[in-house]
Amino acid sequence: MLATLRRIVLEFSQEAELQTALERMVYRVKKAMKTDCCSIYLADYHQQHFVLMASDGLAKSSQGQASIGFSEGLVGLVGQREEPLNIADAQQHQDFIHAPEVEEDEFNAFLGTPIIHQRKVLGILAIQQKKSRHFTENDEAFLVTLSAQLASAVANAEIKSLLNQQQEQNQGVKQLYGIPGAPGIALSEIIVCQPQADLAAVSLKKTIDKQKQLLRFEQAVTKTRLEFNALSKLLSESIDDDSLAIFDVYKQLLEQANLGQEVGAKISQGWRADSALKLVIEHYISQFEAIEDSYFRERASDIRDLGTRLLVNLQQQAKEELMLPNEFILLAQDVSASMVAQYQHQGLLGIISLSGSNNSHAAILARSLGLPAIMGVNANVLSQLHQQQAILDGYSGELFINPDDGLIQEYQYLLSQEKALTDKVMAVVHLPCITQDGRAIEVLLNAGLSAGFEHSTQLGALGIGLYRTEIPFMNRHCFPSEQEQTLLYRKVLQAFPKHGVTMRTLDVGGDKSLPYFPINEDNPFLGWRGIRITLDHPEIFLVQVRAMLRANQGLNNLEIMLPMISGVEEVDEALRLINQAFFELKTELTQDIIKELMSASNEDGHLSVQQAQVKAQTVSAKLVRPKVGIMLEVPSVIFQMEALAKRVDFFSVGSNDLTQYLLAVDRNNSQVANLYDAFHPAVLNALNNLAQQSAKQLTPISLCGELASQPAGAILLLAMGFDKISMNGHNIPRIKWVIRHITFEQAQIILEKTLTLTTAKKVHSYLNEQLETLGLGGFIRAGY
Repeated sequence: MLATLRRIVLEFSQEAELQTALERMVYRVKKAMKTDCCSIYLADYHQQHFVLMASDGLAKSSQGQASIGFSEGLVGLVGQREEPLNIADAQQHQDFIHAPEVEEDEFNAFLGTPIIHQRKVLGILAIQQKKSRHFTENDEAFLVTLSAQLASAVANAEIKSLLNQQQEQNQGVKQLYGIPGAPGIALSEIIVCQPQADLAAVSLKKTIDKQKQLLRFEQAVTKTRLEFNALSKLLSESIDDDSLAIFDVYKQLLEQANLGQEVGAKISQGWRADSALKLVIEHYISQFEAIEDSYFRERASDIRDLGTRLLVNLQQQAKEELMLPNEFILLAQDVSASMVAQYQHQGLLGIISLSGSNNSHAAILARSLGLPAIMGVNANVLSQLHQQQAILDGYSGELFINPDDGLIQEYQYLLSQEKALTDKVMAVVHLPCITQDGRAIEVLLNAGLSAGFEHSTQLGALGIGLYRTEIPFMNRHCFPSEQEQTLLYRKVLQAFPKHGVTMRTLDVGGDKSLPYFPINEDNPFLGWRGIRITLDHPEIFLVQVRAMLRANQGLNNLEIMLPMISGVEEVDEALRLINQAFFELKTELTQDIIKELMSASNEDGHLSVQQAQVKAQTVSAKLVRPKVGIMLEVPSVIFQMEALAKRVDFFSVGSNDLTQYLLAVDRNNSQVANLYDAFHPAVLNALNNLAQQSAKQLTPISLCGELASQPAGAILLLAMGFDKISMNGHNIPRIKWVIRHITFEQAQIILEKTLTLTTAKKVHSYLNEQLETLGLGGFIRAGY
């Protein structure tokens, strides 16, 4: 039955029209389960009812017309209970509703299962039988499994259908939802940046220019054939002829008599080249996967590989044709930090990512740049959204396609309100961050995600609380040299000559990779990342630390911070390497100065060796060993604070990763993004515990996560006793304004009550109430 399940789901996702897909699906299910009737109802949340969309067994005239309220009938009961309902004699059930228009009087047995996607009931899949009986456990298991597999496909198909209707009729606003990634509003045209070749991500779309599409496909076939010839020739030098047979199979499939002819036929029917390729390849895959023989079933992977290679060459053509307007919203399957950096100066107004969460590095970079962003938009509809006019609401996570004049005016008004709020908070930019009763907290800058940070001094930053050194490593084809790093770090330190600059050592791994140093792991966030990599490669760590120390000469405002620390052994080893780098560099500088002085003295004969050594020591004394601290982001450090405090000069909490690890939630996974919440009671209590322990050990503590950039978060951190908080430059004026409009006593009262609450929902509700009471309600919608 597994092959049957796969075939039904694959055929459903292949079909371009939602109605056709539903009708084919109920026919397939009825046939597979040998029952008398199969029907599917889809939820309409505006009207609060389930609509009979397709049925093989009920009256055809009732499809699209008959509806059942969310709290009515057996279908409504399945939706309410969110579990299967198996009834031998449905018409005798107390919740049965007689609906003459569907003509189901002859059916007695009923089995219905909900179709649920991301905790939302999308519809009900039901089968019926004339004979009164309970369906078997196998029947129930099959239908439940099918419903679970169909859920994502149904969600995407509904969105595709809406967008296709909009394109055909050119009317109506369409609304999609995602996770608010970065606050702000953008009104502009969407430009799609296609993902790396993925047949599953191709949206089915037609065109009138058949000749152009046929030419595109033929060019892709030619290029793919040449690639296979080159690969075959290259590998023939090291493997036997039998192993090269797969390339002959590929080349045969590319001939017009086979796959090429079928794709050409689809193009002749009006399909775009990539859509035609998807239809043909996935049809082949479904056929091969349905074969019982394992050898032939495995050939499905060969077909998929061939289709992917053809799609790469088709997409390369489309990429070359991509033209950027003066202003646009960027949409991609997975928007990366490098993509945001690439387009930020080319008219980028906002970003939409179909995957990721509000704490992915793309979202963090968007916030740093002041770009609104929506993450985890659940829609596999890239091509339909290309060049569509849209409104992106980064506050609510809403995306409006083809907005009407009324909606545009509404959002233009919100933009004016946003500007007024910004003007209001900018009035306190250069004033101290101090409460009304005299309690101060330093507000610092998070930097390193973009090239510019000099302007942040104009936004009131008192130094850099976190400088991410990995970005310069990412934008290269090899590790930067010591000299290159020294020049870069010197510029950063010179930007804040009178304030501290905390530089984090190289922190890659997880969702941050280097193109020339690939790391492939099954679970990267619990894998080889941060200090673990640099301790395993001391040659990388030592070069970076030496560059930092060289850059700090004469300025002495550097602080070094170690990421991803999980125990004292890592700190001891890192400190050993830092001390080694410091003394080596001090010795080298002394020797270089002596040589320079002696060379100069030989010309006039006035300087002895002893005098040169004294002067050299005086000059090298300017090389000062900086303070060294660690990031508190792995939960294990909570229980080692006393031992760690004896080894380091300061602590800095990375609340983004600490939240991720405490709650066991991958912050880049949109499927569980709703579980990631820095205001979770466990996270807040852990932060309060860390602040208390650091105070007990007389060790300064700061926080450089996203929590600090939210008014409610800043108030709680102030009350907990954090000495410094660090954030992106755009949020510094807002946080200063908030801190200056409360008292420390009020903050302590809010914290005391917050720590007694047991759910994140209760925490958010209470904190929003307090912001309103304090006259800070204007910041609630802004997500600060």
